[in-house]
Amino acid sequence: MSSVFFAIVVLVLLMALVGYALSRLSDPPPADNSHTDGTTDDAPNTAQMIEAVNQRLPQTQCAQCGYPGCRPYAQAIVNDNAPINQCPPGGTELINELAVYLAVEPLALDTERGTTKPAQLAYIVEDECIGCILCINACPVDAIVGAARHMHTVITDLCTGCELCLPPCPVDCIELHPVDQPLHRWQWPKPA
Repeated sequence: MSSVFFAIVVLVLLMALVGYALSRLSDPPPADNSHTDGTTDDAPNTAQMIEAVNQRLPQTQCAQCGYPGCRPYAQAIVNDNAPINQCPPGGTELINELAVYLAVEPLALDTERGTTKPAQLAYIVEDECIGCILCINACPVDAIVGAARHMHTVITDLCTGCELCLPPCPVDCIELHPVDQPLHRWQWPKPA
């Protein structure tokens, strides 16, 4: 009986030792932010800056900025010094917010890319839809569902109102409706 008890104790201690060793190996070494002159660098790294800029963008994925989505635009702003005024859905509020975060001068909205519009959602007129699936392929956020030769519909909780589904529709059965802001989604407007 004592040899079984002894074996269990040894096994438990061995498992505890292996667990401790694995936990120490999974911890990354502390970053050394010190320079040769004795100063430290606590500025956010590039990935953190890209994420912070991306979080501020409206996430419409509309490509009006000239990039295929909000994250590529954020990467271009941080990595390539792309202008911060290329996002019509974000408007002046976004430009000012990015200017403060990036410590750059705010610019006027580049109106060649579009104008700021009120929030909107796509709506498919079901009686006119021919089920061609061209709008499904154009939607960057997969907000349109349906099947070939069957009626399509828009999942309103996913739709960003980017308007990318309008041009490919051969029968013009997609309309944009202004968004009625429900109470649970209402927010104070950002200061200009």
